[in-house]
Amino acid sequence: MKKFLALIMLLTISVSTQAQDKRAKNLLDQVTAKIKSYNNIVIDFKYTLTNTKENINQESKGNVTLQGNKYVLNFMGATKIFDGKKTYTIVPEDEEITISSVNDADEKAITPNKMLTFFNKGYKYVWDIQQNINGRKIQLIKLIPTNTKDQRKEILLGIDTQTKTIYNLIEIGKNGTRTTLTVNSFKTNQPLSKNQFTFVAGKYPNYYINKLD
Repeated sequence: MKKFLALIMLLTISVSTQAQDKRAKNLLDQVTAKIKSYNNIVIDFKYTLTNTKENINQESKGNVTLQGNKYVLNFMGATKIFDGKKTYTIVPEDEEITISSVNDADEKAITPNKMLTFFNKGYKYVWDIQQNINGRKIQLIKLIPTNTKDQRKEILLGIDTQTKTIYNLIEIGKNGTRTTLTVNSFKTNQPLSKNQFTFVAGKYPNYYINKLD
């Protein structure tokens, strides 16, 4: 009888877990569909990095404009432009521009053009707690990397249940480092310049250009 009851409990837990994981996947699918429905997205965000053991506490703000797989990112005093083929990193402080091709092999990297849909591959989904932040219901989905060599322990993705958009992303490393990206402003289908994602070398006449490939 005890073995039978234990088996029933295990089956109940297993079915409940599968239902919750399916619920998480369904919500993420809704987010992906919503993101793909926009012609472009402009985001203002706050970024924090902390590691208590190493006494690290950094905070920065930035913004990114996304259209398809192209983007323009302004962050920590630098501008990064990706035109679909090459990445141009412009650092005014050093008057230097670095040009490089995309490294498709690095699938784990959450680049700007992946930041809203990166979770579709390489993770196990777990339904987590719901938070009420300034009147918004933010549902947390825990993402656990399926690759055991991944240096990230888990990622918590906060989703606004009403708008089906990402509110924040918390990445927790196995070394204790915690990085958080919080969306302060999320605008869609904005009027963009036709040269929005085009690098124009003539704008930087005195800059040193470093071509990596």
